[in-house]
Amino acid sequence: MEDANIQQGKPFKITDSSRETRKGVVAGSLEDLTSKVIEKLGISGDITVVLEADGTEIDDEEYFATLEPHTSLMILNGGQKWMPPAPPCRLSTDQPDDGKGGAELAGLVGKLKHNLCHVSLLGGAELELLSDMDPDSLVDITFPDKIFLEQLKEASGRFLSEKRQAQDAMDLLRLYQEKEAESGETN
Repeated sequence: MEDANIQQGKPFKITDSSRETRKGVVAGSLEDLTSKVIEKLGISGDITVVLEADGTEIDDEEYFATLEPHTSLMILNGGQKWMPPAPPCRLSTDQPDDGKGGAELAGLVGKLKHNLCHVSLLGGAELELLSDMDPDSLVDITFPDKIFLEQLKEASGRFLSEKRQAQDAMDLLRLYQEKEAESGETN
């Protein structure tokens, strides 16, 4: 009976690292799965097969044989690493928006919750949006972590202040250079 199952294969759900492409594949072995995945997803080069749920690598036939039908697998290509899915950004739209970019703010907070390192790359408008936010209005995005929102607001305010100070220093330096150039021309 097991040999028949291996010959026919089991159905699996496959996705790429971005979780944007989803396909179904029937495979009887890990080798069979990888060859079909390369064709279906149009991938070239070395691939790694992991469980979508937790990133466990499937690297031998014995472990592959233990997988249940319809298991969700993620295909990593090259140096890609497994990442947990980004939390959905939910913002209640029936509350007044107070003009502070509700949906944009929710998306920004969701992105930063997934990878906080991006806060240092934000522009002035985005930092201002974050530093002016009301953490209570966005707590459903980060539930139960309201502290994250409060710290994000504080850090954004600090980055914004430092960015403005740097811009002010650059403007002052530019004015100084213009005055020096003018005084050099008149002498």
